[in-house]
Amino acid sequence: MCLSVPGKIETIVVDDPLMRKGKVNFGGIVKEVCLAYVPDAKVNNYVIVHAGFAISTVDEKEAMDVFKSLEQMGELEESGPNPS
Repeated sequence: MCLSVPGKIETIVVDDPLMRKGKVNFGGIVKEVCLAYVPDAKVNNYVIVHAGFAISTVDEKEAMDVFKSLEQMGELEESGPNPS
């Protein structure tokens, strides 16, 4: 089963509309993510990422709620430190 996980955009590394990519922080782990599906997303916005693609934006409160739920399930232990 795959999860969609929130992350915070740290930088936009390619800003071409079709190849848009950015560095996204998932509670301490930074990955390069395709941002083509969220053309209005900016640095410091939170996005929901599934299989390397940001599929929607989300507000900070909702992102933190997801991080808390993952922490309660023990899922953050393998993926890095608590983002709060």
